[in-house]
Amino acid sequence: MGGNKTEAEPFAALTGAQVLAIDLPGHGERKDMAGFNPWTAAPELRTVMDYMRTRWRAISLQANSIGAYFSMLALSDQGLQKALFVSPVVNMERLILDMMDWAGVTETQLRDAGEIATDFGQTLSWQYLSWVREHPLNWHTHTAILYAGHDNLTSRDTIMSFANAHQATLSVYEPGEHWFHTPDQLDAMTRWEKSEI
Repeated sequence: MGGNKTEAEPFAALTGAQVLAIDLPGHGERKDMAGFNPWTAAPELRTVMDYMRTRWRAISLQANSIGAYFSMLALSDQGLQKALFVSPVVNMERLILDMMDWAGVTETQLRDAGEIATDFGQTLSWQYLSWVREHPLNWHTHTAILYAGHDNLTSRDTIMSFANAHQATLSVYEPGEHWFHTPDQLDAMTRWEKSEI
């Protein structure tokens, strides 16, 4: 969705640990959710985890947005020490249903069309929604979340429900947006990361 693995460089410098960052399959090809699907991303993440297990005993995770969702799908049974999530998508079904609502698209319309492009740059996909419903999250890793007060993709109720259900530590940066990118937002993220490492 526009992010890339080089964004992990400041995190690596901050932690002093070995950091392995990846771009998901299809990176740069499409700028919508339909271009990053869980049935290709999750196996890729498991392959990366298999590689890491041959080199390091203790592995933690830092993931942002849809990367957090894919990571929870792929790595729920991998015995991670800890997960740090920034603006995580924690309920993909809710997000897709919200996007359908924003676009004025019903489930029947989406099922019949298969895919529907929206005015806000996302392509809604019946295959994606169906897959998400058939593969619920089963997350048990100790998790800390940094949530932006102005996150336009995940509601505060959704993130609070997830945090409560998973005993996750939730920090809210009120002036933040879903994508932490301004100097103030990046400073807030760095302070949060330091406090959680």
